[in-house]
Amino acid sequence: MSDTDESSEEPEVKEELDIKPSTSGSVLFPSEAKFSNIRNKQVRAQQFQKLKREQAKASKAAKKQRKLDGGPKKIPHTIDSLRSKDPTTVTNLEDDENELVRDDLEKDEFSDYYRQSYEPKVLITYADNPLRKTRIFGRELTRIFPNSISLYRNRSGVKKMVKSATERKFTDILVINENRKEPNGLLVIHLPNGPTAHFKLSNVRITTELKRNHRNITAHRPEVVLNNFTTRLGLTVGRMLGALFHYDPQFVGQRAVTFHNQRDFIFFRHYRYGFDEDGKRARLKELGPRFTLKLCSLQKGTFDSKYGQYEWIKEGRRHAMETSRRKFDL
Repeated sequence: MSDTDESSEEPEVKEELDIKPSTSGSVLFPSEAKFSNIRNKQVRAQQFQKLKREQAKASKAAKKQRKLDGGPKKIPHTIDSLRSKDPTTVTNLEDDENELVRDDLEKDEFSDYYRQSYEPKVLITYADNPLRKTRIFGRELTRIFPNSISLYRNRSGVKKMVKSATERKFTDILVINENRKEPNGLLVIHLPNGPTAHFKLSNVRITTELKRNHRNITAHRPEVVLNNFTTRLGLTVGRMLGALFHYDPQFVGQRAVTFHNQRDFIFFRHYRYGFDEDGKRARLKELGPRFTLKLCSLQKGTFDSKYGQYEWIKEGRRHAMETSRRKFDL
């Protein structure tokens, strides 16, 4: 073949895609967005918003049709609904399979209270040199817990306070800790034999911060509502909080306090309720204070930071092998 013939032939041109192999060896193809071919940013955003409106309209129409057909209502997926199963969860104490749990509850440290063998008497105290907000918060707690008293600590150690309070027939001690700004911890000690629970205290709002009139709080004993304490640990914590109140509420005062557990955060609210003329609908009015608790540890016996035996303690940080954020303890 001559040189002219070789020069007349055109070389074959092959299109090459810029495809890079991944580190695992598989090929990663370029992502294809729905409106990626539109260069104008404003037009691209308008098309995207139009698509979202169409999807919302279709979802609303499907929901309306499902309601007309009498179909079941869709339940959204949340962390609560997707909660990991806990082997210690107690659904119904009356079931035969929970007989061991019932026996444990009948013999625990709070069994005498739930048999109405004694009336609770609560001592509320603070850290040394408490702030003004901490003092006000402690005094407001005395209006929440019946038969309670607020006293200064006077630089006494916790063990010394436990011994003195036991001699004076107190059944529980609440120690309000604080940082330099506001209350940040609550220590609950059940006397005389424990247990001791340490809570992280947050979102404290006293009555004046809620713009509520503290004079509306009467001296009647409130009703106590405990929500979502489902595990074996949660039952113990719920019984411990319930034992701070009198077992015989005074319904005339129409006061109710709520400890609502959600994702291991215990939200406290204090309400006065009332009914309309028909008696079918209830109205709630928050009285205050409000705060949030999160359990840090549960210790057997009274407070002993050196030799105490802990039933449960919160890990300082999430374990490296733990990948689920849907596991809750209460």
